[in-house]
Amino acid sequence: MKGKIIKGISGFYYVHTAESGIYECRAKGIFRNRKIKPLVGDNVEIEILHEADKEGNIIAIESRKNELIRPSVSNINQALLIFSVTNPAPNYNLLDRFLVMMRYQSVPVILCFNKSDLMGEADKENIFSVYRACGCPVLFTSVEQKYGMDELRLLLKGKTSAASGPSGVGKSSIVNFLQQNVKMETGDVSRKIGRGKNTTRHSQMIFIEKDTYIMDTPGFGSLNIPGLCSADLWRYYEEFLPYEPECRFKGCSHIHEPGCGIKQALFAGNIHPKRYENYVSIYEELKENEKNIWRKP
Repeated sequence: MKGKIIKGISGFYYVHTAESGIYECRAKGIFRNRKIKPLVGDNVEIEILHEADKEGNIIAIESRKNELIRPSVSNINQALLIFSVTNPAPNYNLLDRFLVMMRYQSVPVILCFNKSDLMGEADKENIFSVYRACGCPVLFTSVEQKYGMDELRLLLKGKTSAASGPSGVGKSSIVNFLQQNVKMETGDVSRKIGRGKNTTRHSQMIFIEKDTYIMDTPGFGSLNIPGLCSADLWRYYEEFLPYEPECRFKGCSHIHEPGCGIKQALFAGNIHPKRYENYVSIYEELKENEKNIWRKP
């Protein structure tokens, strides 16, 4: 029987099948021997051990369309990043870290600012101005007033999206709203996969409708991604790209050098100061991490 891993925790993998609902499975030892770890999002084949208890083994993992390092998931089409306009106010530095990570892993992003009913149009425009040129759709939503939810549902339709964001932004409310009319084929989902806690510690896939899934993923605070280096950071800022060729020096860091095309664009108002400020902060962090690697004996 074939299915999709919707959650993995402590060596157990919960596989959703179209025919019979959710099975609690272990992975066969052959995967451990080959150093292959099943991921949330994997399409798998299972053998049934106990039908009544919905227990089985994973015996095969299909080829992955993609595999992300952070969050550790597979076969996603896009990422849904959820922040709130207020309560809590958006943390732009954390937001930019996520955008960099997703662009580095070639994953499109939908940027969603929730609780938009709590802020006026002028304030929302100020937020939008920061990310107007970031290269991804920017939505303002309100679950309370159902504002922007139809547009969001349309962007998610037919895709597997990884949702992430800090606590308190209404991520659970959005996911619950999107799946409010969904009835899984069989099985008690809450009992099987332990839903209902406010803090997401493990990636979990949630069925919305045919061919539409959302992965609820843990948050993060660092940029520990192998291969991401300070010299290439500018490549993951969409609004920087048109101006980098104007830099006087090859290998420009876009911080200290004279004749920098990106800084000229910043002074001309073509790059938002908040985005540039975050670029400098992340660049310096990556640079320091690189120095520490070289210092190790």
